[in-house]
Amino acid sequence: MAKTSTTTQGLRAAIERSGYYPALVGEAVEAAVGGEPVRSYLVHQETTFDQNEVRRHVTVLVLTGNRFIVSHTDEQAADDTSPSPYATTSTESVKLGRISSIVVSRVVANPEQYKPGTLPREIVLTIGWGAVSRIDLEPAACGDPNCEADHGYTGSSTADDLSLRVSEAGDGPETVRQALTFAQALSEATADSAR
Repeated sequence: MAKTSTTTQGLRAAIERSGYYPALVGEAVEAAVGGEPVRSYLVHQETTFDQNEVRRHVTVLVLTGNRFIVSHTDEQAADDTSPSPYATTSTESVKLGRISSIVVSRVVANPEQYKPGTLPREIVLTIGWGAVSRIDLEPAACGDPNCEADHGYTGSSTADDLSLRVSEAGDGPETVRQALTFAQALSEATADSAR
């Protein structure tokens, strides 16, 4: 990552602050970014409970001038394949022109009293670029309740490459603000790349 960029320094600091294997996560993100300047970023740590185990996961989203970079790191307990706990980290680099949708769903309390600029209680950021699609199918039917004919199937295909939920209660107001800032920067960058 470019050594002089304050945004790049902020990204490094956010990875360090997450406390989630910062050397591993930082190296993976740095390799994916290469020498490009960082325009915006979001670091999101999520803790989940799996039966008797606590698992942590961190997602790092990075916007450069030409690319959207996603990094996921998960920790795993010792298992049949490894006698000691281990972590897996992956990065994906997507050209901005490939991003087909950005959805920001906001949840606000007391919407009748909403004032512009107030942070939502939570947001869900969904980004699609065509790598993963979800298909929901169900049997098709006609309006005749006595009909026994096979009408085939009906359904929908949804691009669902990344969905990230950030809440004020769980992640803090600064993370919600950072997620909104990142979503806006990504929206603007994809609009610029479409011109």
